[in-house]
Amino acid sequence: MGMTMTQKILAAHAGLPYVEAGQLIEADLDLVLANDITGPVAIHEADKLDKKTVFDKDKVVFVPDHFAPNKDIKSAEHCKCVREYAKEHNITNYFEVGQMGIEHALLPEKGLIVAGETCIGADSHTCTYGALGAFSTGVGSTDMGCGMITGKTWFKVPSAIKVVLTGKPSKWVSGKDVILHLIGMIGVDGALYRSLEFTGDGVANLSMDDRFSIANMAIEAGAKNGIFPVDDKTIAYMEEHSNKPYTIYEADEDAVYDEEYTIDLSVLEPTVAFPHLPENTKTVSEAGEVKIDQVVIGSCTNGRIEDLRTAAEVIKGHKVADGIRVIVIPATQAIYLQAVEEGLVKIFIEAGAIVSTPTCGPCLGGYMGILAAGERAVSTTNRNFVGRMGHVDSEVYLASPAVAAASAVTGKISQPSELGL
Repeated sequence: MGMTMTQKILAAHAGLPYVEAGQLIEADLDLVLANDITGPVAIHEADKLDKKTVFDKDKVVFVPDHFAPNKDIKSAEHCKCVREYAKEHNITNYFEVGQMGIEHALLPEKGLIVAGETCIGADSHTCTYGALGAFSTGVGSTDMGCGMITGKTWFKVPSAIKVVLTGKPSKWVSGKDVILHLIGMIGVDGALYRSLEFTGDGVANLSMDDRFSIANMAIEAGAKNGIFPVDDKTIAYMEEHSNKPYTIYEADEDAVYDEEYTIDLSVLEPTVAFPHLPENTKTVSEAGEVKIDQVVIGSCTNGRIEDLRTAAEVIKGHKVADGIRVIVIPATQAIYLQAVEEGLVKIFIEAGAIVSTPTCGPCLGGYMGILAAGERAVSTTNRNFVGRMGHVDSEVYLASPAVAAASAVTGKISQPSELGL
């Protein structure tokens, strides 16, 4: 009986020739990650252990990004805790204001994670790095604290769901539409503690930014991780951003999958997830008249340069609709600078949007875009739970950058075709 891609990576890191679904293993870690919310908890737990320093100062990463730049005294104290720990333990990869970015965009950009590696992060969207052919998953702060001290953690080997992608997406369909469509098909618990393994000829028609978006939201289907095969685009990305050696793992032909789904990318339409779950999906053409108050373009899901280019292409030459607040957040400093150099920031500002320093802020209802009672937002973020971005009586509609930008211009949920694009 063969192994899936995920199972092969876990077997290699557990020092085993073979693993199967449901097996408990202890695996070596290549990277351990925390942010300004989860980091202090992990640090306090790690301090309780006998070993008082990290297993490898190059393999532990701290990125204050959720409430950074600090929004209040408490968030400043959290960042101070992480900052001082990083300094005390000579942590190589500490990224704060000036070097900061949204963690799941920053780590691949910095070349800190590559194909074949294992990564745990005290943030649920750590599964993003599956786009590179790595096994990455979110864990609790206690597990993260133990991992950064020991360099190991335990896993129950997940079973898998095979997602076959075929065809080529049309102009305004992106990775965000693909993953929303899939979550709409299988539900928010459709892949619970399973690996979502993407394959098929359609993968070649997805950019790396598309793949990051898809892998990022694997957790929204309940998955342990999402993972893509390593192809020429993956290799080109890694060679541009990293000097680390990588290992390519491929699923065996006789690998076992619990289920298999096929998605024809050529027939997908721009898609929106209605409140209050990512599975409540409709195509934009089915959405009806949904007036909005705010648009957020950014996050670890859709704050990369390709996302900003798409949004700028849609919004260029238009003005933000009266009464609509539009917040654009590049995911890293490098992306921000590139957006400035390409003139994208000028387009956003001239249209009536604001452009923020990199932060997770509005996605988790932290700051930089909190919603009041009765307000609605179209957001390129990853969750639309009750109260996710503010008041429990507010509403969040998840969408791609193209849909978000078109909606900013019309003041209601729209797609670029409604602007004649």
